Amino acid sequence: MRIERDILGTKKLSDDAAYGINTIRAAENFDLCHKKTNLRLIYAVVQVKKAAAITYRDMQVREPGIYEAILSACDEILAGKYDTAFITEALQGGAGTSVNMNVNEVVANAALRILGKPYGQYDLIHPLDDVNRGQSTNDVYPTALRIAAIDMLRVLSEACAALQTALQEKENEYEQIHKLGRTELMDAVPITLGGEFGAYAQAIARDRWRLYKVEERLRQVNLGGTAVGTADTASRQYRFRVIEELRRITDIGLAAAEYPLDITQNNDVFTEVSGLLKALSVNMMKIANDLRLMNSGPRGGLGEIRLQALQQGSTIMPGKINPVIPEMVMQCAMKVIANDAAITIAAAHGEFELNAFFPLIADSLLESLQLLTRAVTIFRTKCIAVLTADEAQCRQHLAASAAFGTQYIQALGYDTVSRIIKENTPQQAKKILDGMMKKS
Repeated sequence: MRIERDILGTKKLSDDAAYGINTIRAAENFDLCHKKTNLRLIYAVVQVKKAAAITYRDMQVREPGIYEAILSACDEILAGKYDTAFITEALQGGAGTSVNMNVNEVVANAALRILGKPYGQYDLIHPLDDVNRGQSTNDVYPTALRIAAIDMLRVLSEACAALQTALQEKENEYEQIHKLGRTELMDAVPITLGGEFGAYAQAIARDRWRLYKVEERLRQVNLGGTAVGTADTASRQYRFRVIEELRRITDIGLAAAEYPLDITQNNDVFTEVSGLLKALSVNMMKIANDLRLMNSGPRGGLGEIRLQALQQGSTIMPGKINPVIPEMVMQCAMKVIANDAAITIAAAHGEFELNAFFPLIADSLLESLQLLTRAVTIFRTKCIAVLTADEAQCRQHLAASAAFGTQYIQALGYDTVSRIIKENTPQQAKKILDGMMKKS
């Protein structure tokens, strides 16, 4: 066992614990048993530490070998070697300080191990004086979230592009299948099944474009602004060079914020991103629900399409198959919409120069990105790409309806057509209306 100290006292830690006293205090204080901080966010924080280490190495801030070891430690962490050392809860007080402390301690201890020293020998490499030099949670954590969000947005945008393509393929495949269009779940006018899928494709195309464009607002970072954006403890040389290094490491066109105080205290950009994820969720839910309805049956419902049978649907009703993928997609969409509400409330509660509820913003945003990326992909591969059309059923519903009525209105008048349709079967009404058209 080793003993570590802070201003509050001492803590015993196992000799092989790569984290330190600040991390163990956080683990004890926020013992929610909910979920750990998203590793994508952790890795993005480590990328910030790596950029700082390269910058300080090149600035020759300490004797040779120190920042080289910190740099190597960051690479080991990014390779997954220390994943189990990141034990902080996703939801925590302190605006994310515990996450930053956790990373600082693991980086420092991993660097000490590289130099052949035991964990906790902070007189050689200190988590705050060295790993966190010229930094604050308040510029590191938001910068890291922007990096993680951009990376995940790019993946989600690609997934949306693939879904759009799959929907367009169905549009082309079913362009000659005529069916009954419905408004407010009631018979309306004739359409094609292909047209229906084409409309879905257009909605997803808009989502894809919006997600692509919002990256521009995420590229501005406040790194170097430290506590509130005024660059306390961060040298001018460091501020300019660290963002250049971070841009190279992440392959993202990051830029220093024109007004760091703004980026530090205001989180409307994350609210904007979440709002676009909500918009995608709305479209996904609408499409998924339409497919559930068109698939309903197989004998007592619409039965216009057939979703692929993936698993038994009941423990008591033999042969029942449920539309499980659309149902899963709709639940993911509901969760993202709920996350958007949480992000909105948390962002609105940023008092003065900092938002204490940033961990909720970060966790909710990354969860939404992860959920949607997987949901979009599964929806495409296990639902859209493999569904089939029942052309006979589409024709049957169309023939049994009075959807043809609109084509007679201009010549015969709305009231006349309505009366004839009401007083006759669809087949009789069409025959009468055709006769009236010939006479007119």
